[in-house]
Amino acid sequence: MRNSISCLFATFLFAVALPGDSVAQAGLSLDDRTLARDILRQLIHIETTEGKGTTPLAAQAMADRLLAAGFPREDVRVLGPNPRTGNLVARLKGRDARVRPILLMAHIDVVPALREDWSVDPWTLLERDGWLYGRGTTDNKAGAAMLVTNFIRMTRENWQPRRDVIVVLTGDEETSQASIQWLLDEHRDLINAELALNADSGGLIVKSGRPRLFTVQASEKIYADYALEVTDRGGHSSLARPDNPIYTLADALRRVAEYRFPVNVTDVARTFFERSALVETGQFAADLRAAAAIPPDAGALARLSALPFYNARLRTTCVATRVEAGHANNALPQLARAVINCRILPGDPAAQVETTVRRLAGDGVKVTVISPPVTSPPSPLTPAMFGRLERLVATQWPGVPVAPVMEAGATDGLFVRRAGIPTYGISALAENPDDIRAHGKDERVELRAFLEATQFWYRMVKTFAEQPVAP
Repeated sequence: MRNSISCLFATFLFAVALPGDSVAQAGLSLDDRTLARDILRQLIHIETTEGKGTTPLAAQAMADRLLAAGFPREDVRVLGPNPRTGNLVARLKGRDARVRPILLMAHIDVVPALREDWSVDPWTLLERDGWLYGRGTTDNKAGAAMLVTNFIRMTRENWQPRRDVIVVLTGDEETSQASIQWLLDEHRDLINAELALNADSGGLIVKSGRPRLFTVQASEKIYADYALEVTDRGGHSSLARPDNPIYTLADALRRVAEYRFPVNVTDVARTFFERSALVETGQFAADLRAAAAIPPDAGALARLSALPFYNARLRTTCVATRVEAGHANNALPQLARAVINCRILPGDPAAQVETTVRRLAGDGVKVTVISPPVTSPPSPLTPAMFGRLERLVATQWPGVPVAPVMEAGATDGLFVRRAGIPTYGISALAENPDDIRAHGKDERVELRAFLEATQFWYRMVKTFAEQPVAP
């Protein structure tokens, strides 16, 4: 991203009926639509959260579907770094062994969800008003379902690509991300590829029901966690003292909340703002253009910084995500602890971010690195590759611009990039940036969007498998 843009760049079966010309746009047969929805249902029903140890069940369920579709057993593997973590690696053999494979990525684990926090059961796929509800519908079981569906479709068609196509579904992306690194370290031959396409990032930005911008993730922020701790001898609550660990920690958290890291308009962000301005109007469009200018306009940056979606692409951010303190209602606390989660812009020195966190914490607060930052280079979006993606998007969503984007979150793609495999996040799922529910209450994906993204991936994989474009 620091380079110039020229170098970036059932329990029952369900028959889905789409209105108007949406069926033609989705390009899926009735059987294919039923298959995609049923695979997603099966994945949602398996509670693949940390500690459950059920990702091997989900990985095996997907393996069983591929084997039943005719995949050779030697080309479908379920394996993991430990017995409680399962990953699926499946290979569709190509015609030409001289051409390196492409790797298709998704993950089957999800963050926790409590039934009492939701208006629906998070572990049952529910269709309502054209939406599919359930934990993982957007992050990232829809992506996994799309990849498995298309592998089965391609096998039913007896299609053999020019080069091998590999699907990897990981089981711990939301937690340790140990599986993808383990596969790269211990089983590189299973997933080694010329390039990777990740269903866990990028997508189709929709506003007022209209597709506005198709984003391709070429880089991502760097994840880091820090613990802030204050300790004290404690005592009886009737003998209150001002040096209460809770108060000291609260002051530290207030300083973190009020601090703003410096703006850094990267090349990816600049191009993203320029492309976004093409489909916006009024002051917002003007602000996007002004933020992309060299130098950027301070007023425009201030207004965009007030919007979390755009602020995350302008600067490093650190935010409190957990807090705990005290041991009894009638005792002074002996410990107050908080977790600060930072998402660091590629190019911002990680050591400098840690120094800033320590300074904001202040005297009397112990800072410990829980999850050290792991850097990852951006993936080059060459004009040839970018042009191919533009043509694919134009066929399905005419008039929608394509823009590179930096993912504010973290994905397994970080490790694949570090291993020298250029990786691009292209979920193709439609999402309203003002209503993002991943990791939150009532997570959902629009049924039509899910089917359209499935078809886009089908076309994209066939294109890249037959006519590879070297990054």
